[in-house]
Amino acid sequence: MKTIIRCPWCEGFDLYRQYHDTEWGVPLHDSKRLFELLILEGAQAGLSWSTVLKKRDTYREAFHYCDPNKIANYNDQKVAELLANPGIIHNRLKVAATINNAKAYLALEKSGQPFNQFLWSFVQYKPIQNQRRSLSEVPASSPESDAMSQALLKAGFKFVGTTICYAFMQASGMINDHLIACHRYSALNK
Repeated sequence: MKTIIRCPWCEGFDLYRQYHDTEWGVPLHDSKRLFELLILEGAQAGLSWSTVLKKRDTYREAFHYCDPNKIANYNDQKVAELLANPGIIHNRLKVAATINNAKAYLALEKSGQPFNQFLWSFVQYKPIQNQRRSLSEVPASSPESDAMSQALLKAGFKFVGTTICYAFMQASGMINDHLIACHRYSALNK
């Protein structure tokens, strides 16, 4: 039986490996799915991605499947309901940021700037193909994530620091940071 080589960060449990093998690093262009990923990356701040990944389905349900039109209208009662939900991360600032970010998303779209085009512009609309040999070579940020973070903050978004933006760019396929020995590297390096 042939051994499948993966990026070492995803080893540990099946859900993590499945995410790595089917989603992480695959170019994502749907604006609402990118918004969902940005919500989850913000929720992850200070925690492990595995924690958020395990809660992702509950996040989707709790936040109306990450529909910015619905989230933008959340009131104090909905915030209290979210903070009482055992399936999401109980952080008032992160919940408030999600509501704020839905409003910023809608404002951006209303201005005529589709969210996906806004985000992909930081990599000139095509994935950056890195050639990392070990996890120690993978940075926490880049000039592109710095620029994305600054632009998102200027547009009114919160929990979008450069480290969050870099992780977001990796996850959404804007940056291919699969290690070159990983079985997914060549599939995404086209």
